[in-house]
Amino acid sequence: MKKFEDVGILIARILMPVLFIVAGWGKITAYSGTQQYMESMGVPGFFLPLTILLEFGGGLGILFGFLTRTTAIITALFTLLTAFLFHDNFADATNQIMFMKNLTIAGGYLLLFLTGPGRFSLDRVLNKNW
Repeated sequence: MKKFEDVGILIARILMPVLFIVAGWGKITAYSGTQQYMESMGVPGFFLPLTILLEFGGGLGILFGFLTRTTAIITALFTLLTAFLFHDNFADATNQIMFMKNLTIAGGYLLLFLTGPGRFSLDRVLNKNW
């Protein structure tokens, strides 16, 4: 199984950031609406550029294996934070599912932080051991 490890990590790196890239792009194209939603949830709107940077930029970073470990741990922490900020209404079944989804995503990014980007990554090409 060891010989398939790098291919498996590459496939995981392709699949994991799709949600973040799409969500980040959505925030870019609906900036003011997203900012209003964040503020209605008690999160200052000035955090939106950082959110976009993490979701869209970080998503692309994970996809290409660039700054993988750093981005993965920040994304794991971000995903846990958003679970508690935006999905804490446990009386609502949808929010329960979204909360658990965020826990699962955070676990995947934590695992990526621990394993690293694998052989097929920009980090490897650039000899960075993030």
